[in-house]
Amino acid sequence: MGIKLKELSKIGYIHPVARSLAINTISKHYKHHSKKEVIALLTDLLDNPEKYKSNPIWNKLATHFSPAITNKIFNVYELKEHPLPFKTYGGKFIESTAKQQMELAMRLPVTLAGALMPDAHGGYGLPIGGILAVENAVIPYAVGLDIGCRMSLSVLDAKADFTKRYTHQVKEALKQYTHFGIKGGLPFKQEHAILDTQEFQLIPFFKSLHAKAVRQLGTSGGGNHFVEFGEIELPEKNILKLPAGSYMALLSHSGSRGLGAEIANHYHSIAKESCKLPRQAQHMAWLKLNTEAGQEYWTGMNLAGDYSEACHERIHFNLTKALGVKVLANVSNHHNFAWQEEIMEGQPAIVHRKGATPAGKGVPGIIPGSMASPGYLVCGKGIKEALFSASHGAGRAMSRGKAREQFTQSSMKKYLSEKKVTLLGGSVEEMPLAYKNIDHIMPAQQELVEIHGKFTPQIVRMNKE
Repeated sequence: MGIKLKELSKIGYIHPVARSLAINTISKHYKHHSKKEVIALLTDLLDNPEKYKSNPIWNKLATHFSPAITNKIFNVYELKEHPLPFKTYGGKFIESTAKQQMELAMRLPVTLAGALMPDAHGGYGLPIGGILAVENAVIPYAVGLDIGCRMSLSVLDAKADFTKRYTHQVKEALKQYTHFGIKGGLPFKQEHAILDTQEFQLIPFFKSLHAKAVRQLGTSGGGNHFVEFGEIELPEKNILKLPAGSYMALLSHSGSRGLGAEIANHYHSIAKESCKLPRQAQHMAWLKLNTEAGQEYWTGMNLAGDYSEACHERIHFNLTKALGVKVLANVSNHHNFAWQEEIMEGQPAIVHRKGATPAGKGVPGIIPGSMASPGYLVCGKGIKEALFSASHGAGRAMSRGKAREQFTQSSMKKYLSEKKVTLLGGSVEEMPLAYKNIDHIMPAQQELVEIHGKFTPQIVRMNKE
């Protein structure tokens, strides 16, 4: 017998902790009961939690609902009086809100080190472009809602003028083989080993998200997510070890879709229950890695990251197959994730990168600008002060709301026409002028990465909002 999250919500189980406890208990002890019986029992427990507080099966859920039971386990933490020092790159390009958010993160009692990239701007909890290393803990909102959001660049076995010679075919492929936004999915079935991974079966909450993962596989989110074709120029001795020259390339930007968002919100709610922080820092609540919830989130985060990678693999497979081209080389990495790393000799840490590209020594990455400005294939230099990181793009120069006020669809269309860029979908929120100048951002981090290629967008597909 299975019960869905929306069915729990209808009977009043709206809190993620309550829903998780209910699903776990049902899966262990009520597999052979009818849904009607289970819903009746859950409804009675919600109305009369005291009646179930001595029941060995339902006492945890009763504890959650009963106001008479006050022995809930949580810890209250105070912030450090002063933030730990952190390195800022390209500070003149960073708004004060992002700097203030980073300073707040550096006051957490679990914080070990941090850094701020030149593309940084205000976020939810940790700023976009922030890197935070903490001790034996993971912070769901320092990873971000879109767990495993990443870039994926494929260099193709086609000449750079392919998009000009076959413009119609490229546009049609993008229309037919990509999908953006929360509604629906691709009109044909997507297959990938990720859907059969055992992690979906380990925890009932993850199992409840499997159907959504199946439906959204191979698709992209809204906002600034994109799939685009363009030209990449590679110099001699590039990190991809390809002959110097100009190639057609495919670049995609998206994350773990609804799967990651559900996992992020679910475990952030649990973190807030057990980790009590001052009001201004509540979004930075953490889960200790040596707890059950911490291990569950870590498993879920990695599942969402693998799912994001699978989505990009399907996008690139579908488009290259449709156009009859092959991949010569691919560069992919997360920029919303947490890793176990040694930030200095003998000091292991959990390093959160929220809108930041891994840039360990010799690690390849891709840093895009906007749809009308170049992106760069880079190789990390492994700088400790930056926590082995670099920016994940140019970064926003203005909020989405301000962009909607300042620009119109016609002005954006004219601007893109002047830049010789074709846009399918998209909204004025993603007007290139709403972003910082990537050629100001790259010099600000020249000590972090070296450039190994320049990508110029030509035909871009985004969500129409």
